[in-house]
Amino acid sequence: MGRVVITHSTYLEGLIPLLQQLANLDGISTVTPAVISRVRGRSPQLRLRVSTAITGGHKLVARRGHSVQEVFVVTSWDREQLQQVLERLLNQESSSSCAPEGRRS
Repeated sequence: MGRVVITHSTYLEGLIPLLQQLANLDGISTVTPAVISRVRGRSPQLRLRVSTAITGGHKLVARRGHSVQEVFVVTSWDREQLQQVLERLLNQESSSSCAPEGRRS
């Protein structure tokens, strides 16, 4: 079980809860969100993909709207295993956000 390093005041919407779920898994030591940038393209939903290998883990790229945020993950997992877990977590998030809410008045 790892930890999420909270170092910034700004994160992509929905990113921190997802990273906390990731950090709770065996094999993940540290998850550190990093720099946020603006991009031309648009991603309506939060997306995460494994970008490059780093010493002791992998760099992820998180996208939502017109923003992208780097995330560094220290883990013993290989690229494919990490990407599969990210996809599973994102699918859980999207299915829970699509669940009907209570009636609003």
